Amino acid sequence: MRAVTDSTAGDAPADNTPAIDGFRAETFTFASRARTIYTGGDGPAVIVMAEMPGITPAVIAFARRVIDAGFTVVMPVLFGEPGRDISLPYMATSLAPACVSKEFRAFALRTTPPAIDWLRALARQCHERHGGPGVGAVGMCFTGGFALAMATEPEMLAPVLSQPSLPITVGAKRSADLGLSDADLMAVRDRVDSDDICVLGLRFTGDKLVPPARFESLRRELGENFIGVEIDSSPGNPWGHRRLAHSVLAEDLVDEPGQPTHEALEQVLQFLRDRLLAPAG
Repeated sequence: MRAVTDSTAGDAPADNTPAIDGFRAETFTFASRARTIYTGGDGPAVIVMAEMPGITPAVIAFARRVIDAGFTVVMPVLFGEPGRDISLPYMATSLAPACVSKEFRAFALRTTPPAIDWLRALARQCHERHGGPGVGAVGMCFTGGFALAMATEPEMLAPVLSQPSLPITVGAKRSADLGLSDADLMAVRDRVDSDDICVLGLRFTGDKLVPPARFESLRRELGENFIGVEIDSSPGNPWGHRRLAHSVLAEDLVDEPGQPTHEALEQVLQFLRDRLLAPAG
């Protein structure tokens, strides 16, 4: 699925763009839609798509772990204010507009959001610019399923779905939906059937925003090429995960050896290494 519209990158963003230490800010434009992207590190590219409410310090910390693992990280600004700490008011001001945005179509069934075309173009540009066998993508929460929809592109070799929350789970059909069109799902399945890609998914077991039915759909559609990591957050769980635990790689990450979220983080990093880094000679 190839868009023919030209894309451009490298322009300087607006002067008021927040700085993130270790990352350079520039503008990527595709189909007349310009967004700021933050790029840091070296090696094959991994596109890190922030969860709600935006690129928080915890998301930046995750991005730095990916850089330390040997990758270039590209973080597009899809919503929110880069670098701002999470808070309930900030969450509300980011979530409400995104939920009604025509770019994201947060409630639509069996639909690929229009924003995915821009992200697919970004993936192609990242591969051209940063090399390697292909690119990876890590989606979180609101963007969690975007990496799956991006996997129609041959450049996408390592899609990671961390707590994929769209479409918003109102009703049984949306709970099981994967947030992409039938045609795009078939394209992903074709790649899976040829063992071209694997897909990694992460969720907490008690997360109502990512119901079990969504992972059941992923297992049914992708078979053994879907790796599902489900972390116990039931009442009284031995790890002390809160009842509303949701953000596996950022806000709810306990980055200590032996912790399930730490092990999930390490599994993500190894998944990216296995698929994007050439083995040592």
